[in-house]
Amino acid sequence: TKHYFYIDKTNFIKEWWESGDAVTLITRPRRFGKTLTMSMVECFFSLNYREKGENLFKNLTIWKEPYYQQLQGTYPVINLTFSTVKANNYEKASYQICDILIKLYEKNRFLQESGILSKTEILRYEQRCERIEEKDVPMALQDLSNYFCRYYGKKVIILLDEYDTPMQEAYINGYWNEMVEFIRGLFNATFKSNPYLERAIMTGVTRVSKESIFSDLNNLEVVSTTSDKYAGIFGFTEEEVFQTLDEYNLSDKKQETKEWYNGFTFGQYSNIYNPWSIVNLLGKKRYMNYWVNTSANTLIKNLIQKSSRKIKESFEQLLKGETIQELIDEQIVFNQLDTNPAAIWSLLLASGYLKVITFDKETTIGGRRNCELAVTNKETMDMFYGMVYDWFSDLESYNDFIKALLENEVEDMNEFMNELTLEMFSSFDGGKKASIKTEPERFYHGFILGLLVELRNSYWITSNRESGRGRYDVVLKPLNNKKENAYVFEFKVFHPQKDKTLKKTVQTALKQIRENAYITDLQTEGYTNIHTYGFAFKGKEVLIEKGE
Repeated sequence: TKHYFYIDKTNFIKEWWESGDAVTLITRPRRFGKTLTMSMVECFFSLNYREKGENLFKNLTIWKEPYYQQLQGTYPVINLTFSTVKANNYEKASYQICDILIKLYEKNRFLQESGILSKTEILRYEQRCERIEEKDVPMALQDLSNYFCRYYGKKVIILLDEYDTPMQEAYINGYWNEMVEFIRGLFNATFKSNPYLERAIMTGVTRVSKESIFSDLNNLEVVSTTSDKYAGIFGFTEEEVFQTLDEYNLSDKKQETKEWYNGFTFGQYSNIYNPWSIVNLLGKKRYMNYWVNTSANTLIKNLIQKSSRKIKESFEQLLKGETIQELIDEQIVFNQLDTNPAAIWSLLLASGYLKVITFDKETTIGGRRNCELAVTNKETMDMFYGMVYDWFSDLESYNDFIKALLENEVEDMNEFMNELTLEMFSSFDGGKKASIKTEPERFYHGFILGLLVELRNSYWITSNRESGRGRYDVVLKPLNNKKENAYVFEFKVFHPQKDKTLKKTVQTALKQIRENAYITDLQTEGYTNIHTYGFAFKGKEVLIEKGE
C-alpha cells in the first residue's frame, strides 16, 4: 500500500505445515526476519485475520494453492515475544515475563465474558489480568490455550519469538540457575504437556542446551544454522538480493554488496545475505556497518577478551582472513562459555559472526561437529577490528606508543608502554583467575597484538610463525614498500629463578632473535630495514630494548 518492496517468503507456511512437527525451534542470527516471519504465520493462520487473508496473501506464493486459501484464518493463535526481557537480576526478569503474560490475558479479555468459563475460571482470569504470581506462570499459557480451544472449538498455535533472550541476560548478569528453573516449568506446561496445543514455533539466536530448559520436550524439532530445513527462508538469497539491486538501479554494485554483506551459510545455502544491512544499503546507498551496530555485542566482546591463549590465537587467524578448525556444539551451554572453547565458537557461529566453510555431516565427537570456520564477511570483519581497537583506544598512551614504535624511539616506547600496562592490565584481564598470573605469556602476547591492530592497513601482522630456526612472537611487514621499516618482536616473562634482573630477561629475548635467525624470511622477501625488539615483562613492569 505504500509502494514498499517485499521479498516473498510465504512458502515457509507450506513447508512448516506439511512437516507435521509439533514444536519447531528455529535459530538464526538477529535481524534475519524471525519476528517478521512469526507475524506472517500469525496473519495466515489466525482467526483474527480471516477477513483480511485474501488482501494480505493473494499475490504471494502461498495463495496459489486452493488448499491453503481454505486453511488461512482457521486457527486461534497466541503470539508473544521475550525480546523485552532484559534485566540485571532474576526478580526483574521474572516480573517482566509475568507482565508479558498479564498483557496477553488483558488483550483477550473477551474470553472472560464469553460464557465458556466457570465461575472459578472467571475469577482466576480476572486475577491474571491484574497480577500473575511466579507459581502460576507454568500454567498461564496452557490455561489460555484451554480457553481458546473451548471458545473456537480448535486447538491453538503458539508462536514464541526470541525465546532465548531471558537466558542470555541471565548468563550475563549471574542468575542463570534461577532462570533455567523458571523457563523449564513454563516450557514443559506450554509445549510438552499442553493437550490444547496444535502446533508451535519458537525462534531465537541460540539453541540453548536440552538439559537446560528442554529436558522434557521430546517433541521438539530443532532447525539450526546447519540444518537444510527452511535454509532459504530466513535472510535473502543471492538471487533475491541481485534482483533487488536491479530494481533499485544498483546493478553495478553487486560485487561490492557481495563482499560486504554476503557469506552467511544456512544448510545447503552458502550465499545468504543479512536483510537488515541490505535494506539499509538500499535506503542510504552507502556501504558501512549496519547489522553489527544493532547490538552492543557485550557478551561476545567479554568472551574473546578474557579467553585463553589458544582461542586468542585462533581469533587472530580469523582476523587475518584465514580459516580455523574447531568443534561446534549447536546445543549451547551458557554456563560453560567461560571454560569450553566449543561453546564460544558455537555462540559466535549461531550469532552470525562466523560462517561454516565445510563440516562433516555424518561424523560427530560427543555430539560436536568438526567445522572449518571463517569470519562471515567484510562487515563482520570490520566489527571485530573495531572491537579490538576499542579495547585500547581510550588509553592516553596508546597512540603515543605506536608513534614511538614507528620512529624507533626506544626510550619513549618504554615510557608509554609502562603507562599503558599500569593503566590497563587490571581492567583488561579482570576475570576470576587473572591470566596475567596464570598464563603470563599468552596474556602479554595478546595484549601487544591488540595494540598493533591500528597498523593493520599499512602492515601485515603475523605471530607464532616459523622463521629461521624457530618461531618468532610477532612480525610487522609493511604492505606497500619493502624499504620501509619491518619489525620482529620477541616477548619474555621475568622468572626470578632464571634471571636476576629484567634487563637480563630482555637480553635473552634479543639473543633468541639472533640465534634463531628470525629475520631470515624478511630478508628473503626483500625487506632491507629490519628492526628487532625484545620485550621483558614483570607484572605491570615492561622493559623494551632494540637489537643490533
